Amino acid sequence: MQFDWPALIRRLFSQEAAFAASVAILVLGVLLAYLVWRYTHYFLRDAGVREAVEGTPFERTAQRFGTSTVGLVATLAAVSVYVGAIILALNVSQLLKDVSFWSQFVTFLPNLFVAVFAVIVGLIAGDKARLSVSERLRSVKLPQVELLPDFVKYSIIFLASLIALGQLGVATAALLILLAAYAFGLVFLCGLAFRHLLSAGAAGLYLVLTQPYSIGDEVRIDDQQGIVQEVDIFVTHIEGEGQEYIVPNSRVFSAGVVRIRS
Repeated sequence: MQFDWPALIRRLFSQEAAFAASVAILVLGVLLAYLVWRYTHYFLRDAGVREAVEGTPFERTAQRFGTSTVGLVATLAAVSVYVGAIILALNVSQLLKDVSFWSQFVTFLPNLFVAVFAVIVGLIAGDKARLSVSERLRSVKLPQVELLPDFVKYSIIFLASLIALGQLGVATAALLILLAAYAFGLVFLCGLAFRHLLSAGAAGLYLVLTQPYSIGDEVRIDDQQGIVQEVDIFVTHIEGEGQEYIVPNSRVFSAGVVRIRS
């Protein structure tokens, strides 16, 4: 059974003393909120969050409003602490009529903070993951690859949204249904959009394992002939007669390759 110490204060002290206690709670709430704001700043800065989010769309949006991601998270934490102090002070001073409602609201505040924090982390992580995937796939000159960074970004944002909804009390069964529907749709759409990419990747894996040719070899694939410059999991780069050919590995696998010996 939860101990109701605000009710105990009202029973032990007069109304004037309870009011004085509520004022003291407000003052302490301001001090605690400031300390939370300050040390959250320090913690996030020392953790390298400022550098990690630099250049992301969320950080740029926050800067347009005169703040930053670190400042926003620190402010949310401080506001949550002070709102809790205000409600507690009103409870002690007997200015609240529905005590049970406000007690539940105070209990709900940490969940609300975690939900907002999860959304912020999801937006930032999605942007960073999109940038990282784009950098790694920059050399792959296939149209389908351009969709992959966005798939990664919105998948992370979707998972973060599910976590936030869970913190806000949305039924777990509904979240699982949403997750299953999203996973099915993602697999189905990826299968349609990336069927050629998947075949190129499977062929590239075979070429990497067997190595029928390597960098520096002169080869001919269909009507393209030149020196192999790069072989990755999806394409082979061939340079010859002032031109660079980017050949999907699925084409190499189906058409065959002729290695020219000088």
